[in-house]
Amino acid sequence: MQWWTLVDAVVVAHQPHSVDPARYDIVLGTGVSSEESFFELPAAPRFELFAGTTVAAASAGRCSAVDGLFKPRADPAPVPMELIGCEPSEPLLAALRRPRRSERDWGYLLVLDRHGAVMASRTVGLAITEARPSLLGGTLVDITLTDGGDDRPSPAARPIWAEWYQGPSAEPNLWAPYDSQGRAAWLDLTTRAWRVPAPRPDHSGGEYHLDGRFVTDVPGLHCAIAEALLGPGHYFGREWNAFKDCLGGGFGVTPPFTLTWHDSEIARRALADVVEDPEDGLSYFEDIVRLLERCGVTVVLR
Repeated sequence: MQWWTLVDAVVVAHQPHSVDPARYDIVLGTGVSSEESFFELPAAPRFELFAGTTVAAASAGRCSAVDGLFKPRADPAPVPMELIGCEPSEPLLAALRRPRRSERDWGYLLVLDRHGAVMASRTVGLAITEARPSLLGGTLVDITLTDGGDDRPSPAARPIWAEWYQGPSAEPNLWAPYDSQGRAAWLDLTTRAWRVPAPRPDHSGGEYHLDGRFVTDVPGLHCAIAEALLGPGHYFGREWNAFKDCLGGGFGVTPPFTLTWHDSEIARRALADVVEDPEDGLSYFEDIVRLLERCGVTVVLR
């Protein structure tokens, strides 16, 4: 019915349950983020804990009761956003003339490459706390938005945007040096790059080679598969369901074809504890291989 993301969770204490010694009472210190609207709980709810940072997290056990979630919590204080060196056009000038606009007014903040193509976009509230002559001089202005919103990019996105500033990636494995968060940011850019221009016609048949040396997490797996099938900088899904959609056609390559996965043991070991469906117990690596084979792909693991 509902799930919560536990942020920076730490086990503070644990002890055997007073009634059933096979169970434990566990105290977590954690931030809590609700990702769905609140529902009224059933009379006898059950809870399941998932360990991991992706939708393919592994089940860490079930709980008969949870205390601490169902308490009112104050909304977090807004975090301002600074826009440095703005050259305002008429819509922004209109906002500056009446800076304390409603929090419901919003706009898009676009991240552009050197050619003017959109790499990423974020929604921001247009309530303006302050506007002043820019530190960069000239007619530019620096603007403080009252609330930068929840859609602000992570610090991991900055080097990825810098990498793509000259245009979409043209070399393989440029995503490999980044951690999982950075690789996820890389997939964000391939998603947008796929939309513009229009996707190419589908091709089937032939053999493709997947470089598995750097497939140590779920984002890395999808970066590597996309490069194997379409080349650097292209999109072919970012998680299991999206990958299944891409295999259905409309994204440039469609089965049947042969995929030779080199150094596949690296991904097998790295993703052994990442389980998409706890019921079937398959690792994420095994699930992807099974999906490929069911869709008509001949998978050769080396």
